[in-house]
Amino acid sequence: MAVGWKSNVDIADTLERVADLLETQDAMTFRVTAYRNAARSVAQWPTSVADLLATDGEAGLRQLPGVGKSIAAAIAEWVHTGHLALLQRLEAEVSPEALLASVPGLGPELAHRIHDTLGVSTLEELELAAHDGRLERVEGFGPRRAEQVRELLVARLSRSRRAGDLGPVESPAPDVALLLHVDQEYRQRAEAGTLRRIAPRRFNPSGEAWLPVFSRTVEGWAMRALFSNTALAHQQGTTHDWVVLYYDRDGEGGQCTVVTARSGPMEGLRVVRGRETECLAYYGRGPEVPSPAAH
Repeated sequence: MAVGWKSNVDIADTLERVADLLETQDAMTFRVTAYRNAARSVAQWPTSVADLLATDGEAGLRQLPGVGKSIAAAIAEWVHTGHLALLQRLEAEVSPEALLASVPGLGPELAHRIHDTLGVSTLEELELAAHDGRLERVEGFGPRRAEQVRELLVARLSRSRRAGDLGPVESPAPDVALLLHVDQEYRQRAEAGTLRRIAPRRFNPSGEAWLPVFSRTVEGWAMRALFSNTALAHQQGTTHDWVVLYYDRDGEGGQCTVVTARSGPMEGLRVVRGRETECLAYYGRGPEVPSPAAH
């Protein structure tokens, strides 16, 4: 039986952590890639992976793309016990300085200074220090080098696309009316405090469980919603405005971000990024646009 409920974000974070440590130890590339691919699959899976394990066992986990027997066993171990022996061993073998030095452009000397000066031990803590200005207090760092670190960590820590992606919507996708409905329900339930909350590793030095997670199936779409926890969302103070929606139906899915428009004809209204024209039609402020569901 599980020690506690584990969200897909929790599980994906753990798999990414294993991949980071394997990479630091120069493990075989295929092992690193396997854990990163599995983390991406878990993060994008539209329903609870922990519930899938509870109902179908490890065989159920192997339904996920990129999740084979060994990684399924690792997920099951972590969900059931709250610990993962492989991760504990890797953490014991890799010093904080070695992990920081794995970021291109840092190297052992700078990594030692960062750890010694700021007490930073993880890549998530390093990312936070690069954003809040502390990194620039370390000898050898200025605004330009701190910006380089931010850019490198965005790429590395966002591989599984767990947070808000403002890119174009994938096809097929739910129509905007459905997306906006789920967005509204998520925000209402988050405000009411009726949703499970998780503690994201990124931009969360206190370890607070502040991020509500919501899953439901509607009109055949399995959907999951959570507030964006990206660097940009924190910088702009929109961590409780931007909502990331993951969706899947018949093995086809994707993700989108819903935001409050700050200007233009939809100012103050909720808008699906990348689908503004459809939103205009939905709100009766533009030409009718065929729904993706109609194709």
